[in-house]
Amino acid sequence: MAIERTFSMVKPDGVDRGLIGEVLRRYESNGLKISALRMTRLVPGRTQEFYGMHRGKPFFDELVAFVSSGPVVGMVVEGEDAIRRVRDIMGATNYKQAIPGTIRAEFAREITRNIVHGSDSPESAAREIEFFFGGT
Repeated sequence: MAIERTFSMVKPDGVDRGLIGEVLRRYESNGLKISALRMTRLVPGRTQEFYGMHRGKPFFDELVAFVSSGPVVGMVVEGEDAIRRVRDIMGATNYKQAIPGTIRAEFAREITRNIVHGSDSPESAAREIEFFFGGT
């Protein structure tokens, strides 16, 4: 299988709670490579652009406000089947449904404040990497 690139982001709750290293450790200990890493703070307009596919959904405004509330750490993660593997390591979006041992099962406290984001397809990975890193 070819090496795949995906995007993941530690959200403001993960940054605030000192979980950046834990997220990186989980990816790397599962054989994935971090090939780009950047801490920044997304202003609301950029956050709306990033999560544009959710515009009009009931949680959109809350998500934008939360992700804009503090620094985030975006990363490019590489490895075989990286998109699926990152999503498996993160766990279900609803942390109450996440498998024990996943990042969200262990650390998330709310559905929106669920520590991490990860691309769900090759198309979203390419778009999110370009958005965050300008095509790194």
